[in-house]
Amino acid sequence: MISKDGILLNQGKYALGLISDLGLSDARPVTTPLEVNLKLTTIDYDECVGGVNDCVLEGITTYQKLIGRLLYFTITRPYISFEVQVLSQFMQRPKTSYWNATLRLVKYIKNAPGQGLLLKKDPQAQLTVFCDSDWAACPNTRRSVTGYVVKLGEYLIS
Repeated sequence: MISKDGILLNQGKYALGLISDLGLSDARPVTTPLEVNLKLTTIDYDECVGGVNDCVLEGITTYQKLIGRLLYFTITRPYISFEVQVLSQFMQRPKTSYWNATLRLVKYIKNAPGQGLLLKKDPQAQLTVFCDSDWAACPNTRRSVTGYVVKLGEYLIS
């Protein structure tokens, strides 16, 4: 939608379709996209550590398609990009806990399905870059996790 203030991008109809297709129309929305301090691990890691009782998800194509739909949804919801990226790391052998975390993300989207981006007119937009890292945060590889944000004016571009 175009107005005198700028362009409004939203995927409200897409969000409602996603919620409906997953049978979450009657589910309660949640206020956070993922559980706090959630550590998702691979099946190989669980086998080495032992004691983790999380089954491999049957029908992995359903999980893969849902991740693909959420990736498309990040166009107008860049603030869920991190969560979608984390969940997409496990597409080869997803576990039940990944599926539950993904459904939680859809319930988070249900909070405001019509939300989108307003790209305002701004002739003097500046390029700003932020970076952060977390040393040895990945429980699977003990690698550092680094993230960055690139903004043009007040709009996220990468």
